[in-house]
Amino acid sequence: MSKIRNTLTKVGINNFFFLLVGMIILAKFFPQWGTSNGPLPLKEITAVGISVIFFFYGVKLSPQKLMEGLKNWKLHILIQATTFLIFPVFILLLYQIFGDDSNYFWLGTFYLAALPSTVSSSVVMVSIAGGNLPAAIFNASISSMVGIFITPVWMDVMLPETAVAFDLTDTFIKLSLQVLFPVIIGLFMHQYLIGFVNKFSQALKNFDQGIILLIIFTAFAESFAEKMFDGHSAATIIGLGGLMLLLFILMALAMWGLSYALKFSREDTITVVFCGSKKSLVQGAVMGRVMFPDPVMFGLILLPLMIYHALQLMAGSALAQKLRLE
Repeated sequence: MSKIRNTLTKVGINNFFFLLVGMIILAKFFPQWGTSNGPLPLKEITAVGISVIFFFYGVKLSPQKLMEGLKNWKLHILIQATTFLIFPVFILLLYQIFGDDSNYFWLGTFYLAALPSTVSSSVVMVSIAGGNLPAAIFNASISSMVGIFITPVWMDVMLPETAVAFDLTDTFIKLSLQVLFPVIIGLFMHQYLIGFVNKFSQALKNFDQGIILLIIFTAFAESFAEKMFDGHSAATIIGLGGLMLLLFILMALAMWGLSYALKFSREDTITVVFCGSKKSLVQGAVMGRVMFPDPVMFGLILLPLMIYHALQLMAGSALAQKLRLE
């Protein structure tokens, strides 16, 4: 049994994965618990929790390592261009050809494409596969901060084509107060609190995951309460999952091809593949809560990202294990 569990964990099917699924099931059967009229002020709890998450994220960043990471500028430019330009432009082109303004899954797919890369899982997979670990840490960290500004700009491009109201200035202000300022404060507190963070890293990780689970639960609870998922069959959701897996594979192949064309080393190529193709559920849930104030619609928009997140962990872990053996 332990062997099976270890195998599942390696491909991303861990406790957090099952808790994510559990939150959706809980929201389905008890939607009233997660609505604005629910028994607990979950919206206020998650707002405070988000700022705490990003404060400690800032504490984890080393100013010295960030400065040292600037040297490999060609690699950094490709990774950031992949994350914030190639990925969203590819989805935007598909949307212009096949898009449907009334289908929020399209909006959700573009939203995930415009998001920054993950931090922890990108770094872990680059490490497993034998990539350039310092470059992975640098790019994942920079991506998270740059995304606070670039992701809302991309959504401002996309949203006028939909029925969703969006105020770019208001979004910048809210994200700055809730995300950017805590990161900056945490960065300045690095030398004082990094020992605390290292000592209680597991507890902080559990706290992060707990807040994300609350965001997922409230988003889906509001959507289920208003019957937003009515009309979307299981086959539709499975089909969406297949498309998200195909999207991950195509982006990973594109990253590999670009790296080969630029004659990057094997280590740098691995770093581009994992940092450029992965998207952050943490920042997607956090920023989406600000950018899409309608909680009823937010669940639909968040679903493609949740599916992509799970699949990128499974497919990415399998790829990292394969590259390690080569």
